[in-house]
Amino acid sequence: MEPDFLSACIQPAAPADGAAVAELAPSAATNRRVLVQRLGQVAYVPTWDRQEELLAATVAIKTRNRQGEASGAAPEATPNHLLLCEHPHVYTLGKSGKPEHLLLDEAALAAHGATFHRINRGGDITYHGPGQLVGYPILDLDNFRPDIHFYLRTLEEAVIRLLADYGLMAGRIAGLTGVWLDFEEGAPNPRKICAMGVKCSRWVTMHGFALNVNTDLAYFGHIVPCGITDKAVTSLAQELGRAVPLREVEDRLLRHLAELLQAEFVE
Repeated sequence: MEPDFLSACIQPAAPADGAAVAELAPSAATNRRVLVQRLGQVAYVPTWDRQEELLAATVAIKTRNRQGEASGAAPEATPNHLLLCEHPHVYTLGKSGKPEHLLLDEAALAAHGATFHRINRGGDITYHGPGQLVGYPILDLDNFRPDIHFYLRTLEEAVIRLLADYGLMAGRIAGLTGVWLDFEEGAPNPRKICAMGVKCSRWVTMHGFALNVNTDLAYFGHIVPCGITDKAVTSLAQELGRAVPLREVEDRLLRHLAELLQAEFVE
């Protein structure tokens, strides 16, 4: 039976080398075109609603295809989407999260120009804001590989390769989803640069990743990010000592995702 499940911030991590993902290359599929929408800075809730609409439309196609199997009807290809955006200051709490990991009350949220939402992805609390690249893939994994760990490791690998483009060695930490600097066991200052939390229904994904590019890291001081108390958060700008054009980062990330998923990204 096809799944409807959440993937939390805490997940078993695959080996950090690129070959591990290459071994998981997806098999032949129906449709590997991914429709990309660059939304700019948009409010969180309308973007969440848009994801829900796209997911529901894809699931409806899959349901019709299954119903048509008995009559021998040709299946309809399911679409794949990727929404790229920034958000105004917002904190989101996943299904497995703890409300006390938000360290601001309602008045303090307003004073910081931020909002707070409980949502249906996996994981604990995280922050989105200006200067952060947020990606929401609404992919039918039956078009690629119906394996949530393959999917998460592929997202991570795309970010790892992107950071390598800027001369930064990033990787995974065992037991923690996302992408980290100083990730090696025993490293003195592990720093998270990209958070992930997804939902999957009938092998169709939503939610996704948040990569700190030019992010104001002070906003992470008001939460316990992903429930992790002993590790820091960083950004591309913090590590490089300069701001980085967000469009440039988007372009590079799309190139790496296309290679890893063996997909065509179109706008």
